[in-house]
Amino acid sequence: MKITNQLLEIISYSDTINKAQCELLGLVYPPSDNWREIILERELGVGDINLLIMLRGKLALTEQKQIMSNYKLLSTFHNPRSSTKKVANKNRVEIYCDGACQGNPGRAGSGLAIYDSTKEEPILLYGDYNQNGTNNTAELNALFKALLIAQEYEGSGEIVILSDSKYSIDSITKWAYSWKSNGWKKKGGEIKNLDIIKLSHQLYNQIKNTITIKHVKGHSGVEGNELADRMALKAIELEATQYKKYDYSSIEDILN
Repeated sequence: MKITNQLLEIISYSDTINKAQCELLGLVYPPSDNWREIILERELGVGDINLLIMLRGKLALTEQKQIMSNYKLLSTFHNPRSSTKKVANKNRVEIYCDGACQGNPGRAGSGLAIYDSTKEEPILLYGDYNQNGTNNTAELNALFKALLIAQEYEGSGEIVILSDSKYSIDSITKWAYSWKSNGWKKKGGEIKNLDIIKLSHQLYNQIKNTITIKHVKGHSGVEGNELADRMALKAIELEATQYKKYDYSSIEDILN
C-alpha cells in the first residue's frame, strides 16, 4: 500500500510522529519539518500501516515498545506460520552467505551454505563470478541470493540468513530506508553498488516479517560461514557466473 496524505493525517498527532513511528518509516527522530514529503507515496505493507496507526499519539517510549510487542504477538497469533507451528514441525532453515574477492577490485564470487533441518547435509551453492568485482559487491550478491532462497522457503518454518558483512546487512535493512526517502542519494557522495542494494532492499521489504537476518563473525570457525566462504572461492576458481550446486562427499574435505 502507498502512503497517502489521508494516511499521514491518520498516523500523525499534533502534526508530528513519535520515535517508534519514525523507526518504522526509516526516519531520524525527531523528524525533520519535511517528513511528510519524504515518505509520501512510499510503499508499505499492511502490517506496518496498521502498526503506525496503533502507535499514533503522544506516547511514552515504554508505551510505544509495549504496543509494538503486543502487535507482534497479535501477528504471530493470526499468522498461520506462527511460532507454535514452527515448534510443532521443528523446521529451521539457516542460509549462510559470503563473498570473496582476489584483489579489490579483482576477481570476485559469492557462495552459500543452506542448512535445512529436513535434510541431513547442507546444500552448497557458488556463482555470481565477476572479473572486475569488489568484496562488498560479492557480499551483496550473496545476500541477495540468500533473500531469493529465503523467499522460496517461506511457510516452511523458521528462516535465518547469516552474513559476516555488516555493510551488506546495514545497507539493505537500515540505510536503504533513508537513502530511498532522499531519492536514493546520501550526503557525502554516491551510493556504491546501488543497483543490487535497490533489488535486495525491495525483496527484503517483501519478506522481512518472515525472516531473520543475523551478523556472524567471519573466519571464526562457524561451519556454515566457512563453507560459504569456500563456495565463494570456488566461484572465482571456476568463473561461475550462474549459481551451481556443489556436490561433495565430505564437509571436512571442503574445510580442509
